[in-house]
Formats: sequence, C-alpha cells, structure tokens
Amino acid sequence: MNGVVISTDLPLKPFIKGKVRDTYEIGDDLLMVATDRLSAFDVVLPVGIPEKGVVLNLLSAFWFKKTEDIIANHLIEVVTDRKQLSSFFPENEQVPAYLNGRSMIVRKASRLPVECVVRGYLAGSGWAEYNRSHSVCGINLSTDLIESQKLPAPIFTPTSKAESGHDIPLGHAQIVQLIGTELAAELKQKSLDVYDYCQKYALTRGFIIADTKMEFGLCDGRLILIDELLTPDSSRFWDIEKYQSGKSQDSFDKQPVRDWLERSGWNKEPPAPELPPEVVESTSRRYRQAYERLTGQQLGGTQTDGSNTV
Repeated sequence: MNGVVISTDLPLKPFIKGKVRDTYEIGDDLLMVATDRLSAFDVVLPVGIPEKGVVLNLLSAFWFKKTEDIIANHLIEVVTDRKQLSSFFPENEQVPAYLNGRSMIVRKASRLPVECVVRGYLAGSGWAEYNRSHSVCGINLSTDLIESQKLPAPIFTPTSKAESGHDIPLGHAQIVQLIGTELAAELKQKSLDVYDYCQKYALTRGFIIADTKMEFGLCDGRLILIDELLTPDSSRFWDIEKYQSGKSQDSFDKQPVRDWLERSGWNKEPPAPELPPEVVESTSRRYRQAYERLTGQQLGGTQTDGSNTV
C-alpha cells in the first residue's frame, strides 16, 4: 500500500474509468480500484495524494458494513490479499500488490442518474446559494441562518449525475420523471436514514458530518448503495472541538488543495498545476486522520482504541 497509484493498467476487461476509480469486469462482478488521483474544480490533478485511495476504499467498506441494515450495498469483499484475484488474471500474470487495501469486489448494478446529497449544516455551495435567496436547491429556509449553522433538520438536495462539468440541482418532479414516484421516495428516505445514522455515529468519534453525497443503483430490482460512502471525497467532516458557527470550517478533506489552487491564480481549466510537496503531505495527513478517527483503526490495520469498529 506504499507509493502513489495514479493509474492502473490491469489485464482485465475495463468497465469504466472515473475521476478517481478504475473499474474492471471480473466474471459476473466488478473490481473497483480506488487510485490516489485527486480532482478539484472538476479537473483531475497531475499529482496524486499518497494513501488516498486506500482511505477511500477502506472507509467506504467500513460505512457499507455499518449501514447494511438500513440499505443493502454492492460490496462483496475488500481485497486484502491479492491472491483473492488470482483466478481472474491470465495465467503467469502477477496480481499487483497495490490492489491490497485499495480495491474491492462489488456487484454490478444499474446506476441511477441522481447524485443524492444530504445537508445537515449550511456550508459550501449551499451557503453561497442561501446568501442569494435564503434557499438551498429550491428549499426555502429561515432568513436568520448563519454560515456553518446546523439546519433544523437535514435536507435532501439531489443533483444530476454529470459525466463532465458541474452537476445540476434536481427538483422532486424531475427525479420522478427520471426514475418514477416510488423509487424517488425511497431514494430520498434512504439517503436521509443513512445520513442520520452515520452523523450520530460520527459525533461519538469527534466529527460532524456537515453534508455528504451518495449514489444508488438497482441490483436484481432492489435499490442498493454503490460507488463510495461517506469518505473525505464525498463528505464534509468537521472536528467537533473546533466547530464554531458563523464562519467557514476546517475540513478533513482536500481543503488544502483547494485553498492553494485558489491562491495560485489557476484559471480552473486543464491542465492543473503541480502541487507543492507540503500541500500533498497536508492533504494525505487529513485523509489518514479522518479514517483513523472514524474507524479506530490505523491504515495498517492496528486498532487505535478499544472500540469495535464494525
């Protein structure tokens, strides 16, 4: 699990290559590999973040296990020993060691064209919109809220799932048109249920989950969670001891990267500039800390407290 894995070139049938993950077909299932690639402002950066993919993969697996009583997910097993994949590789072709920890075998699912966003606090683009209209994604809110304030209740603010460019907010009627009334209602309820459960758990680990986004698919006609779940790439984690409403919060994610890019004068069009080593290290450290604090495990597998992490 050492080194930076920017890309993969496996002797397997490619399924899809995303901004961060490379996915391959293995039999009836998929091998999903979380690389160390990082995207910011919808552009994949030329420098990877050490161990980022391992954190994304293992933290997603942690949350999939914790929430499986709320909703099923696509996880079959995490690859912890590359021998698990030997039967899928051509004879005499060695399975790369870097797949350990950063890959998982998952079920195929038909992805729904909706990015399911749940917001529990007023931050990011939600705060920017609220300043203009006292609403977030068309949901009217009280006119006296301040930045980073906890909302009276979490809100569901779904967007389109854009293959490129920015996602676009979707209203309930639009989602119904895309996937139907019953599935739209289930999608919203399960998103809120997962957020509620995980937010309460995170508080016991010293974190606030300000907001998160989830993806769902259909497998054998059943709604399931897919892709990743509650990672620093898909969620905003705040340290509860440092939290103070009325201002921007320090997040356990790629915030150092975004801050540096904003100061660099980059026009946010490809190609992105190289990141300084100190920004790379600071970002890597935030990802590791998020994983270790939330799970009680070090990346090497050593338990950091006496808790039962699953």
